[in-house]
Amino acid sequence: MAGSSFFALLDDIAALLDDISLMSKVAAKKSASVLSDDLAVNAEQVTGMKADRELPVVWAVFKGSLKNKAILVPCALILSAVLPAAVKWLLMAGGIYLCYEGFEAIKDKFSRNKDSEQNTEKKAAPKTPEALAAYEKRKIKGAIKTDFILSAEIIVITLNVVAEAPLYQQIITLALIAVLMTVGVYGLVAGIVRLDDAGFALAKTQAQGLWGRMTRSFGKGLVAAAPILMKALSWIGTLAMFLVGGTFVAEGIAPLEHAVEALVADTAGWGPVVKLGLFGVIGAVAGFVTALLVGGFGWVRGRLGSAE
Repeated sequence: MAGSSFFALLDDIAALLDDISLMSKVAAKKSASVLSDDLAVNAEQVTGMKADRELPVVWAVFKGSLKNKAILVPCALILSAVLPAAVKWLLMAGGIYLCYEGFEAIKDKFSRNKDSEQNTEKKAAPKTPEALAAYEKRKIKGAIKTDFILSAEIIVITLNVVAEAPLYQQIITLALIAVLMTVGVYGLVAGIVRLDDAGFALAKTQAQGLWGRMTRSFGKGLVAAAPILMKALSWIGTLAMFLVGGTFVAEGIAPLEHAVEALVADTAGWGPVVKLGLFGVIGAVAGFVTALLVGGFGWVRGRLGSAE
């Protein structure tokens, strides 16, 4: 009897781990697009720092990200218990915000003055140790604030996946996703920001023969690829905003979701590609409309303020 009880316990644990693993995979897949945006945004946040301060900055933001998720996970669980219907509206609100951010990012990329803020900041770069420390703190604070928004998206997506699961599975899955995503994103960020340094080191190798030439060539390739990778990540992150945001918006509005499904049904084997494209278009439109509303609100507030 004791032996059979032990094996029954093992079966229960294995089943629990299978359920958690499955839900974690689904959550990771659904939040992959947000992760690409998270990766691009945070890599951009820490670039431009002094080479010897890049990794300390990444470490500081990593710790801030863990604190963000330590706040968000309990809040998400409480919300799911008290007002589960709000998860859908939070997803929609988050989707609209992502679409708006995507539109603003596109506008900045094509704006003639897109680098004016960065150039001004660089020209006014502090020189004293105290001023440099304050500048670094501002950069870290901005990165952690951005991370909070994107982490909230990831947690809400995961919560939506595990909404029907028992509470203990929700807790374990949310905690697992929070830790894995944070380690994964900031591990990659650390690698990306030091990519050019690794390239320089390889390009200066003193090794002789074919191996030495190959190593130096590879190092030069890394140095050349680093800025291209950063630019590509920036565009991929922006595209991901529209795709993820458009998906949340469409899935939150039943008639719109049904219209998308009807269009996809007539596309044979191209269904997934067409569906993704339609979500991207919906995201772009949602971002444009939101930007108009935000701009109009700002204009009205400015007029009212000047009238006073």
